[in-house]
Amino acid sequence: MCQLLGMNCNTPTDIVFSFTGFATRGGRTDEHKDGWGIAFFEGNGVRHFVDHQAAVASPIAELIKRYPIKSKNVIAHIRKATQGQVTLENCHPFVRECWGRYWVFAHNGDLKNFTPVLDGAYRPVGTTDSEQAFCYVLQEMRRRFGDALPSIAELTNFLRIIATEIAQYGTFNMMLSNGEALFVHCSTKLHYIVRKYPFATASLSDEEVAVDFSEVTTPQDRVAVIVTEPLTNNETWTQFAPGELLVFVDGDVASVH
Repeated sequence: MCQLLGMNCNTPTDIVFSFTGFATRGGRTDEHKDGWGIAFFEGNGVRHFVDHQAAVASPIAELIKRYPIKSKNVIAHIRKATQGQVTLENCHPFVRECWGRYWVFAHNGDLKNFTPVLDGAYRPVGTTDSEQAFCYVLQEMRRRFGDALPSIAELTNFLRIIATEIAQYGTFNMMLSNGEALFVHCSTKLHYIVRKYPFATASLSDEEVAVDFSEVTTPQDRVAVIVTEPLTNNETWTQFAPGELLVFVDGDVASVH
């Protein structure tokens, strides 16, 4: 299976620390070597990087580790292929436009016999079940809400329903963002942590790297990090419940009903 990494913040923040540990799992400390990708929201734009090489061997991944791109919403993915060849078009995250803004999606899991009817507005470019699921979500989202961008609460309720539907076909751990919020659905395994004042030192599990966040933050900063397996060995991570969908806004879990 693949692994997911997401970040949601109340102020633009770089993901260098978390991505350094995460990328190491892309072929060194774990087996996810069939490509990787990351997308950063910046205003109305998205910086989108994908590579079919393993993250540990990718010069682009080295760039991300050294270049502190700041964003309020980030989604990253390291791939262990279950469906689709190891090619660039099959690397997550995927990006599409809807309601005049970008949407970014990544999936961990394997959907069996998932063949939704796609009406043409959204079609997969590659051959993964993941991109097919993304196109289906956008299609049904647009069909449900028409031409008006729904509220976060409306989107959350919709995504809970459609994620449950898709999860009937297999494992559907996914992240979706439009730059305003980060929606995360867990089928099997995901963890999150919210870092806020007073900040402490965190040490990566996969690399000998530690950061004292009190030296690089302000008391107002709040950062939520969501990942398949915890990235640090000296922090307390919260595990998602199977079937749970959480929404992260401004660096914390949002109360949405």
